[in-house]
Amino acid sequence: MEWMSVRKIKILLVTVLLLFVSSNPGAKENSYVLVDKLIPTNIRLTNGISSGQEFSGVERIVNSFLRKWSIAGASIAIAKDGKLVFARGFGYADTASKTETQPYSQFRIASISKLVTAVGIMKLREEGKLSLTDSVFGSSGILNDPYFSDPKDKRVYNINIAELLSHEAGWTQRYGDQMFMPLMVAQQMGIKPPVDTKTIVRFALDKRLYYTPGKGKAYSNLGYSILGLIIEKVAGKSYEDFCQKTILEPLGIYDMKIAGNLPSEKAPFEVTYYEPSDVVLKPSIYGTGELVTPSYGGNDIRTLGGAGAWVATAPDLMRLLLAVDGFKSRPDILNDQSIRFMTDNDNGFAPVGWKATILDGTWWRTGSFPGSAGMMKRQSDGISWVVLFNSSTWNGPEIYSYISGMMNKAILKIEPWPDNDLFSYSVPIPLKTTLSEYSIR
Repeated sequence: MEWMSVRKIKILLVTVLLLFVSSNPGAKENSYVLVDKLIPTNIRLTNGISSGQEFSGVERIVNSFLRKWSIAGASIAIAKDGKLVFARGFGYADTASKTETQPYSQFRIASISKLVTAVGIMKLREEGKLSLTDSVFGSSGILNDPYFSDPKDKRVYNINIAELLSHEAGWTQRYGDQMFMPLMVAQQMGIKPPVDTKTIVRFALDKRLYYTPGKGKAYSNLGYSILGLIIEKVAGKSYEDFCQKTILEPLGIYDMKIAGNLPSEKAPFEVTYYEPSDVVLKPSIYGTGELVTPSYGGNDIRTLGGAGAWVATAPDLMRLLLAVDGFKSRPDILNDQSIRFMTDNDNGFAPVGWKATILDGTWWRTGSFPGSAGMMKRQSDGISWVVLFNSSTWNGPEIYSYISGMMNKAILKIEPWPDNDLFSYSVPIPLKTTLSEYSIR
């Protein structure tokens, strides 16, 4: 045992302890205490808990899907009437080490992050700290920092928060996505890469809007990155800290964090990302001239902020989904008025945070980067699901229709529906940065 450090031994002992508890549902939830540890809240949710005969059809369908689309690993969570009934990893979190994907595996969630940001804005609105009609820029705007003054197109002064939420602020991706051209931004702004979010916003303000705010609609990562800056200004703390303390932790979500760009910056249980073998390499965002994969150094995930920077587990995303679904089976973190604003298409703004909200009560959110893809859906029948992949597919955004088809088939195979709630297996334990002490009572 001399080759093992004390830290590694502690991690091993704590993990074994938690895996033991996860395999013994009757164990008391207060039978152990973990202090200042590097352990995710969902580690007691392991693949074995959702391996009953009632899920055999789900396993066949998902495994077949992964083989067909050459996906290395996936994590899936399914809830019914507010209860988490299925949480299972499939394939590999890392193919080199043959590490199996587990429910506690963390994935980049890309634009699913926009739902987190929208909830954060609505929460500040409910607290009376901002209004959706508040101006964003200008002397009376929330972002009245001199750095953002004197935009080339004075229509920028008319942009309000609601228009950012609904992708109606005047920006498009006609000439490229401002959030994915960091080297061009650095060159034009005369700074050394990497660039930060504020620099990208300043770069955008030096260009004309494509349409008058409120008079058009075009998907904008830039708009949601700006919303992240608004949250920071109004809350007086970082976007990440505000979302963690105000939205996520009250829901029992302690493992979500802002992603890193490089393998060395991976979260403790984060998966490895895989792209097709013919992927086109990109210059490093750090300006080194090195050609790298888009998933590791070719894109600046962290700088996306409110537009797409989170990593999360499938069960934690389910906690968030069930807290904004409008059903009464579990308490919502937002009031009914806020949820209606985000989902009622008749108000002229929805969908907000969501990718689509249709009249039959089905809402969904998607997100993808090179090397990852995810989708979450709220169905009108009380069934909700989350799917996360750690691999790109050749058909890009078209994969979502196939994911929906896979999940429709899988859900029909669940027989009988379990009555237990897997959330009771994962007692929230705050995630810290180091492993120090633990004790057993």
